[in-house]
Amino acid sequence: MLYKGILSGKKELIIHLIFWILTAYFTFVKNPFHARLVIPDLFYTTYLLVFIATFYFHYFIVMKQVFKSFRWKKLFAGMFISYLFFTGLRWLLEQVITGALFNKTNYIDPTFANYMLDNLHYSSMPIIFSSFLWLGIYFIRLLEYNQTILEENKNIEIKFLKAQINPHFVFNTLNNIYSMVYFQSDKSLTAIEKLSQVMRFTTYESQKEKINLPDEVDYIKAYIELEQLRHQETGFVNFTSEIENEHIEIPPYMLSPLVENALKHGVTSGNSPINIRLSANKEQLIFKITNEIGTQKKDKLGGIGLDNLKKRLEIHYPNRHQLLLANENNRFTAALLIKLR
Repeated sequence: MLYKGILSGKKELIIHLIFWILTAYFTFVKNPFHARLVIPDLFYTTYLLVFIATFYFHYFIVMKQVFKSFRWKKLFAGMFISYLFFTGLRWLLEQVITGALFNKTNYIDPTFANYMLDNLHYSSMPIIFSSFLWLGIYFIRLLEYNQTILEENKNIEIKFLKAQINPHFVFNTLNNIYSMVYFQSDKSLTAIEKLSQVMRFTTYESQKEKINLPDEVDYIKAYIELEQLRHQETGFVNFTSEIENEHIEIPPYMLSPLVENALKHGVTSGNSPINIRLSANKEQLIFKITNEIGTQKKDKLGGIGLDNLKKRLEIHYPNRHQLLLANENNRFTAALLIKLR
């Protein structure tokens, strides 16, 4: 299901209760002015049990699977499965169980074709009602989900950009470049190129809804190289990546906050490097970072960058991600799993 937002599980339950109250009213109350009720007999009761069971089988199992990746063929196949569920369960209750317990069966020696054709009519009501109720709730959440994305992007855009490229980082980098140019260091051109790459990503790529995963990786690598130039030391970051498909798309800044957190709070020494590993295929993305915490630094499970990351993960990948942050034995671990499908 989508990001629930205002229409929570509790409110969804209330909608179901209202639906069943209305259904019971129009089914059993034949004359509301004189309160004449219809008392269900044995097979009416069994039909109601099959009706409810089929309704929720279709609602919780079939419709959920159909809309994971919607195809018309899947929808019709799902409705056919629900029809088989209805007819099979009704046969079990009304032909087997009632026959054994009460010596009564609803159908007397029916042929297979007649029984299946007759139940095509009776099964249509719970399947159709279940489909429309599920779709109604789904599209309410879909509209709210899209609106939430638009509002969230507007609300966090400025804060998020500040979290990614803060003035201290820019000033420190420019001062380092100035020193390199002044002393005619052969690393000055590389530093200018990397800063240009970082600023280009911040200016242009961050405005897109989604970017190719390699573009985010290139930004991370440029950021790491600038940090290494700033500390005048290399080899304190081990970055390995395995990307099966370069056309995998993610929202910008989905991985980099974890890297920046590690560079900010981790030890910048080749003796205890920051280890970063990325693996991605069509099904899922796994991103893991481990670093030793510096003696004068305190890694924390928060900050503007990480808080924004958590919000954006909840919006873009609801129920399809796991973000684990752990601080044990002076080592900080951040592990992110995203199910892309």
